[in-house]
Amino acid sequence: MRGLYLITNDDPLELLLDKLEIALSTGHIAILQYRRKKVAKTDQYFEVEQIKVLCEAYHVPFVINDDLDLAVRYGLGVHLGQSDGEISDATQKLPQGVIIGRTCLNSLALAEKAIQDGATYVAFGAIYATSTKPEAGNVGIEVIRQARQQFDVPICAIGGLTVENAQVVIEQGADLCAVISDILGRPVQDIPARIQAWAALFAAPSSAVNS
Repeated sequence: MRGLYLITNDDPLELLLDKLEIALSTGHIAILQYRRKKVAKTDQYFEVEQIKVLCEAYHVPFVINDDLDLAVRYGLGVHLGQSDGEISDATQKLPQGVIIGRTCLNSLALAEKAIQDGATYVAFGAIYATSTKPEAGNVGIEVIRQARQQFDVPICAIGGLTVENAQVVIEQGADLCAVISDILGRPVQDIPARIQAWAALFAAPSSAVNS
């Protein structure tokens, strides 16, 4: 697991599907996460089914944000916040081998517990201030460096990341950079070039400093 971790936004579904197909077709999306807080639960089933087909077509791992039951329903991976269920429950209920991630804020202790419970990656943030979760504040990049030194699982950075500010985050040890607006907040025609710019960051020799 290394590269751009794309998270869905709140675009109308038809527009979102167009953007996702373009993004996934680049071959540079490491993981796609379904996060649609404004969509009714009954409508989420249809959306997940549509996006799951896209992910399977482009061989991109698909995970569900904060909803273990929805992940179980479709046999998908899951990303759980600190108040959204236990990692140990996810490992018991989900198929073997799916991705299970945990939000760890800026806490190495929370990350250590998540890994012990079976998380396949741990996420820290918000690295920079973000409009998606303004209440998260920003934790900076030091926690990424410390996590890289301490843990063997992939390290995910999240929060306010853009092509312009992510190089140092990757250099400090982030394997994954979780992004919403820097990709999906752009016009459809601009998405491929933006993803290529992200791919170049991960491919740069300097990105291997702490890997």
